[in-house]
Amino acid sequence: MLNYRVVGVVCAILLGCGSAGADKRPIEADDFYRGHTLADLACAPDGKSVAYTVTTVDKEADELKDALWEISWDGKDDRRLTQDSTGVSRVSYSPNGRYIAFISARGDDEDAQLYVLDRRGGDAQALTSIAGDVIDYQWSPDSQQLVLVLADVKPKAQTPKAKADQAPKPFVINQFSFKEDISGYARPSDRTHLYLLSVNTHELTALTQDAGVVDKDPVWSTDSKKIAYVSDHSGDAAPTAINEIDIIDAVAGAKPQKLTSFFAPNHQSLVWIPNTAQVAYLVGFEPRIYAYSHDRLAVVDVKTGTSRVVTEKLNRAVSDPVVTGTPGVLSVIVEDDRSRYPATVSLATGEVHRTLTRALAVTEQCSAAGHIAVLAATDDVAPEIYSLEKNQLRKLSSHNDELMAELNLGSVEDISFNSRDGTEVHGLIIKPVDYDSSKRYPTILWIHGGPNGQDEHGLLLDAYPLQFEREWFASHGYVVLAINYRGSSGRGPDFQRAIWADWGHLEVEDLLAGVDYAVKAGIADPNRLGIGGWSYGGILTDYTIASDTRFKAAISGAGSGNQLSMFGSDQYVMQYLNELGAPWKNLDLWIKVSYPFFHADKIKTPTLFMGGSSDFNVPIAGGEQMYQALRAVGTPAELVVYPRQFHLFTRPSYVRDRIVRYTDWYDRYLKPQAP
Repeated sequence: MLNYRVVGVVCAILLGCGSAGADKRPIEADDFYRGHTLADLACAPDGKSVAYTVTTVDKEADELKDALWEISWDGKDDRRLTQDSTGVSRVSYSPNGRYIAFISARGDDEDAQLYVLDRRGGDAQALTSIAGDVIDYQWSPDSQQLVLVLADVKPKAQTPKAKADQAPKPFVINQFSFKEDISGYARPSDRTHLYLLSVNTHELTALTQDAGVVDKDPVWSTDSKKIAYVSDHSGDAAPTAINEIDIIDAVAGAKPQKLTSFFAPNHQSLVWIPNTAQVAYLVGFEPRIYAYSHDRLAVVDVKTGTSRVVTEKLNRAVSDPVVTGTPGVLSVIVEDDRSRYPATVSLATGEVHRTLTRALAVTEQCSAAGHIAVLAATDDVAPEIYSLEKNQLRKLSSHNDELMAELNLGSVEDISFNSRDGTEVHGLIIKPVDYDSSKRYPTILWIHGGPNGQDEHGLLLDAYPLQFEREWFASHGYVVLAINYRGSSGRGPDFQRAIWADWGHLEVEDLLAGVDYAVKAGIADPNRLGIGGWSYGGILTDYTIASDTRFKAAISGAGSGNQLSMFGSDQYVMQYLNELGAPWKNLDLWIKVSYPFFHADKIKTPTLFMGGSSDFNVPIAGGEQMYQALRAVGTPAELVVYPRQFHLFTRPSYVRDRIVRYTDWYDRYLKPQAP
């Protein structure tokens, strides 16, 4: 086992993190109000600065606030460029360096518009005024135009604001995929197309207009004459996840030309390789393993349409490709075992060179003028911006330093063990600050979601405290197990696909093997075991407590036990049809993967069910059904429903409330009561 408190010494030198001290304190609930979330990195064309967004909590208003910031490359000048507003995203510099653009809903405008900030001075100015949101955009290399991704464009004057007492119009749905978390119910008018926007005149011109197609992710050619983009032609039919890359001249009336087709990845990112006729993109595998998509870097030749996968031999998923100062070389983020690191990829040979070797989580990067900036975190450093120079990180921003300097965090160690069938499983164990190896501790098996995700090194401190929850539990005296069960990412596609159409089997065996490991090692108290998780972590909680009665307390957040009832209720119909088949054709398989609900009488663990009332990802009905089932069989259960919250919560007070309920529930069953 590797104890990452030792690695923390290196971290203090290279990442600017602090060391533990007597004046530090445990995490408190109000600390969840204090974290700053950094995102949307954009490097200035001259490489002298980085623009980005910072999300903070307005405790009094009980909402999240966003602002645009810019920091100089030497890290000495870090300043806020805009006042707090609701929603700031998609930051970028104009190629001539004169403007910083971003998407935001500002003032009384409920729709997100495109704004530009002149770096020579002045307030941000809106470039658009349309009914509906600006979804995405990209500058032309000559800085004269932008290509926008919009849906159902109408001038503001044609769409007066509805009166407060006016009944909303009903949703009329006639397409196959009809709902998505946060976005809500889908309509044909939501399909996005490309528009050209003149920087000087603000004139908006339609570029692609096929009503049955969704166009997105545009990138410009170096000469500003052509645009490559992703096109989805599934229309109202059942989605196939087979997309196209099309190319079109950047003039009104031009006709698109298909370059290649591919299976859609998790998150697409096109890059037109400078001064070439090549476009880099991300590609998954086949639709059959849709839920376990492993993204690879590919390139397509614009002249011939010939495409090839560049990172075929890597056996790891990649994301966020950006150009580097070396022709023919891109930088990508590689998702590896319990870590995410930047690496360079040769487009000619496919050779991959890892540029950082220690355990950390790099979540974003940008590049310009031969410089690369990354957003990175370690086990005891919240995400901040760093310059990546000669395989080393130099810290630029310091938004979370004050908070992190106050906190005494538990140790994070790598663990590995064999599952029931001999498969090697990896994970992390988090121990309290005052951990005493002579004692056994109440232990929580905290399960990550996905399943196509992983527990990794890197403290994520933001409005959605995913990794921060582990330290919260440790600060309350618990040992925390974070197990990357089969189905998790970071170990290659075969490890991910192992649970295909067999949910709740190998994952549960791997999780229980992790608990056995901690008990055998003398760490976990076998009489004080807790389990819980959110999303697929909640689903696996249901599976596990229906399979094993050793746990004394459970928390199932945004989970479900009756998968049969989720068909048509959630947003995963494509996965269901490709992986399980239709319920009316494969009922036995659907009953099998609904094991927790149909075996609720085997569950003896007191369970807290939680979720958001507006969650379309895993609807609250999944938790309601399991709650009702446990109450029916006499097992202690409680249900907490958070009003108007999605799969991930956006109201800060609910985030705090949830985290407190977590420990209150575990304390009730796993810790001896005071006299």
